[in-house]
Amino acid sequence: MTDPSLTEPVTAVEVLVADDHPMWRDALVRDLEQAGLRVVGTAADGPQAVDRTRATSPDVLVLDLNLPHLRGDEVCRAIGDLPTRVLILSASGEEQDVLDAVKAGASGYLVKSASGEEIRAAVTATAAGEAVFTPGLAGLVLGEFRQMRARAESAPAPAQEEPVPELTSRETEILRLVATGMSAKEIAADLVISHRTVQNHVQNILGKLHLHNRVELTRFAISRGLDGSQDQT
Repeated sequence: MTDPSLTEPVTAVEVLVADDHPMWRDALVRDLEQAGLRVVGTAADGPQAVDRTRATSPDVLVLDLNLPHLRGDEVCRAIGDLPTRVLILSASGEEQDVLDAVKAGASGYLVKSASGEEIRAAVTATAAGEAVFTPGLAGLVLGEFRQMRARAESAPAPAQEEPVPELTSRETEILRLVATGMSAKEIAADLVISHRTVQNHVQNILGKLHLHNRVELTRFAISRGLDGSQDQT
């Protein structure tokens, strides 16, 4: 007899797509739905993206950066209190656009030249709390984090590590490694635990700290001096 647990349906990732180009938007919606993702709505401009994200609370908002009436980074700020994670999908790969989006709360950033397979994988990874970037852009974001770290270290009163009472010692250890830019697989190898265990810890940390993604975790860790720089002095 078949084990019922093996046939239970997996809840589909819910996605909202915001883009002002109808043909691109519709093609993307079809592609995501064919991959088994559930598109709960679309938006053609910034205010629509905010309103429909608030109305549907999807797992992921796939967001064009240059929307009419409200830019993508402004949309990110407007929905910053929601659990929805944002994946920017833009024609622009300009450094300032990427940094503005990440600082506003985007979980990841892909340029529209990415393949359909890459986009689908990025949406799924974003829903799981991963930070996904077009190759080359991840280094740019990590470079910004390093500059943030350097500025903190050179401040008149350098931030000392502050305890995070909400977290266990293992969760704090994983948070430190997340802040260095290590992927879940790299953290798993470093700590000799499973990839799934690392993902579960990251999800628990996000919930305890009321954060949405690894980008926000990294920012939080740096602000608390948990990025490891204190241990190297």
